[in-house]
Amino acid sequence: MSDPYWNHNVHHHPDVLDAVPDGCGKALDAGCGDGLLTRKLAARAASVTGVDRSPEMIKLAREHAYVPGNVTYVEADFLADGSLPEGAYDFVSAVAVVHHEPFEEAVTRLARLTAPGGRLVIVGMAANRTVLDWVISACGVPASMLYARLNGGKRGPAGMPMEDVHMSWRQIRQAAQRLLPGCDWRRTLLWRYVVVWDKPREGGS
Repeated sequence: MSDPYWNHNVHHHPDVLDAVPDGCGKALDAGCGDGLLTRKLAARAASVTGVDRSPEMIKLAREHAYVPGNVTYVEADFLADGSLPEGAYDFVSAVAVVHHEPFEEAVTRLARLTAPGGRLVIVGMAANRTVLDWVISACGVPASMLYARLNGGKRGPAGMPMEDVHMSWRQIRQAAQRLLPGCDWRRTLLWRYVVVWDKPREGGS
């Protein structure tokens, strides 16, 4: 099935889905919004929990025409809600989420939610601070316009919370590599970065 809408976050859903380990048991989609990615993850994991602190977004997710039987939506703040068990999820995703919270605190919490031997994927945004940043971002303009045209325009669910980005690309890369040792960090053309981290089976945060 095709996506009901397209935007820069949805464009990166394949990056997240491709990172789901084979035989994944429990997955967590932190900041799930209207549940679009959560529903996709349902085909890759035995069970998926979508969590979002916005009651409007959780309402949209729960009222979708098709919610797979292995999906549960929870209205909660992944950063503060103690009902989400740490070390319990074989796969954790967070798309356009961590810039809504203190970065270090959010990444540390996501790492703790990830089970030993599990995988964490973060897709986020950063602020341009250098000439090179602006040049790379400018290269994404024609690509964004083309993708938007091919997908009927750039849009998303009404009421999706928005937040300005304050950390630079360099700051985020350095922080991610410090907090998630051994992670793979890359910048994409459509103004996002993708972090993939495999939590050690022994030790780790």
